Amino acid sequence: MGETLKLCSGPEAVRKFQKAGWTAVRQKGSHVMMTKTGYQWTLSVPQHKELGPGLLRKLISQAGITIETFNGL
Repeated sequence: MGETLKLCSGPEAVRKFQKAGWTAVRQKGSHVMMTKTGYQWTLSVPQHKELGPGLLRKLISQAGITIETFNGL
């Protein structure tokens, strides 16, 4: 397969998505909702100590970036 996914925490994932142009618009419970102009998705990032690889891959895919790009942020 492609690039190895580096796992991270919820807050770290939010910072990485912000660097990729996403904006945290609200927090509902333990999830931060993020939007980006021109995208149909709202990313819902749980604020866990570590996000599971499946969830992280799905969020990266919805954000329209590659795993390689995400790891580099």
